[in-house]
Amino acid sequence: MKRLNVIRVKDFLRVIAILVPLALNVDSLVAAPRDVAAAPSTEVAAVREDLRDVVVEEKAGDVIMHHILDNNVFAFDPFGEIHLPKLPPVAGIDISITKHVVMLWLVSAALLIVFSIVGGKYKNMSARQAPKGLANAMEALVEFIRLDVAKSNIGHGYEKHLPYLLTVFFFILFCNLLGLIPYGATATGNVNVTLTLSIFTFFVTQIAAFKAHGVKGYLQHLTAGTHWSLWIIMVPIEIIGQFTKPFALTVRLFANMTAGHIIILSLIFISFILKSYIVAIAVSVPFAIFIYLLELFVAFLQAFVFTMLSALFIGLATAHEGHDEHEVAEMAHH
Repeated sequence: MKRLNVIRVKDFLRVIAILVPLALNVDSLVAAPRDVAAAPSTEVAAVREDLRDVVVEEKAGDVIMHHILDNNVFAFDPFGEIHLPKLPPVAGIDISITKHVVMLWLVSAALLIVFSIVGGKYKNMSARQAPKGLANAMEALVEFIRLDVAKSNIGHGYEKHLPYLLTVFFFILFCNLLGLIPYGATATGNVNVTLTLSIFTFFVTQIAAFKAHGVKGYLQHLTAGTHWSLWIIMVPIEIIGQFTKPFALTVRLFANMTAGHIIILSLIFISFILKSYIVAIAVSVPFAIFIYLLELFVAFLQAFVFTMLSALFIGLATAHEGHDEHEVAEMAHH
């Protein structure tokens, strides 16, 4: 009897569990378990596959952004990661050490080491000896910047601007190349770095213009040699143009170095998202290698473009009106 009563009590509770949701019009409470129980295994597998795809896509995006953006973690997968120290802010400015800061230090150290070696080789050379190896390569680059960039764009007096142009060129070049090394980071892919370099070019350009023309000549230069009635239009345009030049330098270098890394990582993750060995062999790996080799060319190209535009801006700021005509007249006189 006791056993029978227990069974009847359980049946009664089951009936109540079914009738209460029906009385309250809460069909979902009953339908949801039935739908899950009645759902075919194929649909469940499809849902799981979709969820797995979403997770993979999120991980791909996280990895790409983690590689591109600056942070205080150096990841050395699968060996681990290094957390860089965080420093207290100074006047509300975060001065913590990040991976791009570390790369700037490494680039500076590499420049000092390379040119110390090259300088030592030149000291030990006689006047009849030609440089070899690393010294020869550096001499070719220096001569290229001196003749084809500085002299051709600035002209007379280019020698005093040559140290800055050479420093900018090799600094950007080394930043770009070290960013292509595995586990490295491209400091020139940080807009703060490119903006700082552009600000240096801006100040060098303005100081050179003041020295070349004086205050009166500098102000006349803002009128672009137009009639006084057009000054109300030309002066604001010239002032805006002084600031658009460093802005163009900033965005061009930053965008080119960032875009290349995003394309390479995106191509690699296509095969993981599609889960296809064919896509990996036929698309991801070949195209990623091609873009990587193209990045080597872009590393030199962007260093050259930034240096060439800096020299061009300095040359335009220091150019004297009528200077070419004066030279032609002197040549004709002789």
